[in-house]
Amino acid sequence: MARIRVALVFGGASEEHPVSCLTAHGVAAALDPERYDVVGVGITRDGRWVVVPREEIIALDVQDGQLPELTADGLIGSGSQAILLPGTTGSQLVRRAEGGAALAEVGPVDVAFALLHGPFGEDGTIQGLFEMMGTRYVGSGVLASAVGMDKHYMKTVFAAAGLPVGPYAVITAGDWRRDPAQALKSVSQLTYPLYVKPARGGSSIGITKIIDESQLEAAIDYAHRFDPKIVVEEGLEHARELECGVLESLDGGLPQVSAVAEIRMHNDSGFYDFQAKYLPEEQVDLDVPAQHLDADVVAELQALASRAFESIGGEGLARVDFFLTAEGRPVINEINTMPGFTEHSMFPQVWAASGIDYPSLVDRLLQLALKRPTGLR
Repeated sequence: MARIRVALVFGGASEEHPVSCLTAHGVAAALDPERYDVVGVGITRDGRWVVVPREEIIALDVQDGQLPELTADGLIGSGSQAILLPGTTGSQLVRRAEGGAALAEVGPVDVAFALLHGPFGEDGTIQGLFEMMGTRYVGSGVLASAVGMDKHYMKTVFAAAGLPVGPYAVITAGDWRRDPAQALKSVSQLTYPLYVKPARGGSSIGITKIIDESQLEAAIDYAHRFDPKIVVEEGLEHARELECGVLESLDGGLPQVSAVAEIRMHNDSGFYDFQAKYLPEEQVDLDVPAQHLDADVVAELQALASRAFESIGGEGLARVDFFLTAEGRPVINEINTMPGFTEHSMFPQVWAASGIDYPSLVDRLLQLALKRPTGLR
């Protein structure tokens, strides 16, 4: 039987580039080489698309406490430019040698797995490219990816679907440019502490926790380094942070939802930031499954996760993050349509606790993508 050719697309221009490299490392290592022919399409921070062999993807790992980076003069050497072209059935991946004009065919792409986190990858942009090229791909489509990336519209959709969201305010680029005083006033309805976030970011990059109004403008300025649109969320003190994974059904039924897990920070005044996620050094405990959680609460969270996935039109996979208030009220924090996917990330861990190991999880996502038709659906 011919092997299935999988294009792993990773890296990217966002601040989450190193996380994407870690995810690609995990997925490439998990794919059975007898079933899958893996070709890497690495995107450098400056936007170059380069062909990366499987063994070099697997070498992308944390070294001496440093997250991996895809650079033109690093692991990939001079590299070859990767170009995706439409074919008669699906798409073709070709390469062009550095400085050369001639194209050499790498072969047809049966399915693409875009392991990109953050803007320009997780937000519907590359999904749109795949749609135009007729490429089958893992995960949500253009609209669901865009809604899942933008915390403003995500909360709008959730609220319209009757899902519980916490108090928040939005400061757009136009708001801040035209009337910053009014923008600041819009936040005054919220109760401190607050979390000031880039609206279209992930991995907790650009987020600041503030405890009073004197810190607000500095936090907005910091978030603006990553996104011109800002979301300010009311902090829920003493709430538990809970997460579960969602998988699209293979038979067209309701989505499958994993066990519920909990994130416990060792420092009560901190939050689950980038360092805690990827360079933990015992800053955080991940309880998989969550302990001391009533069965009816677990069932409620799982039902909400499924509804959240369907409310945005999700496909393939997602991780849904919750707060459980001190009064036992669930609040949806966000949905992530391409969650961290290293073997030690929360998404694979919750599925391992639910009976689906890492290689089987990767395989299932590819099978879902392969059976999905191209075009409108």
